[in-house]
Amino acid sequence: MANTSSRTLRLLSLLQSHRYWPGEELAQRLGVSVRTLRRDIERLRELGYPVRGNRGVDGGYQLAAGAALPPLVVDDEEAVALAVGMQAATQGSLAGVEESAVRALTKVVQVMPPRLRRRVDALRAATVPATWEDGPAPVVDPEVLITVAQACRDAERLEFGYTARDRDRADRLAEPHRLVPMGR
Repeated sequence: MANTSSRTLRLLSLLQSHRYWPGEELAQRLGVSVRTLRRDIERLRELGYPVRGNRGVDGGYQLAAGAALPPLVVDDEEAVALAVGMQAATQGSLAGVEESAVRALTKVVQVMPPRLRRRVDALRAATVPATWEDGPAPVVDPEVLITVAQACRDAERLEFGYTARDRDRADRLAEPHRLVPMGR
């Protein structure tokens, strides 16, 4: 791969899609020597990407979480998925993120090639939101959603209060396993 810029973007894309890459495998995928790979990794670091490297026989690279969000490289399918997800977020499914989702959606769609925009428009036109029998779907507080997601991930119990059908207040202890989107 002769073009340094396109090789660097390909390297960034690989690092963003895989947790840990052995150096030899990464060099082979890019069609370069290990020495050239090291220079490309250094170029990414100079651009602000936090790339961690391990030396030795099992040496390799991975993109670490950084202090700031670096530009992302996404393929066509990922770009469409981002746009569709942000479109859903603009419809008020999570309290407080609608405006941010609109801004992000505008930025993504603005840089999409026309062929991808057509795919996003087709998905948007053919998709209808689920309706609830007794009125509009409830809006979910993002902080509550994050708390439940973390409890699922960490296998923790949650205690919460709710109002039962007979209007009595009740407390429950739950062991959440997954979040399942239903409408909003």
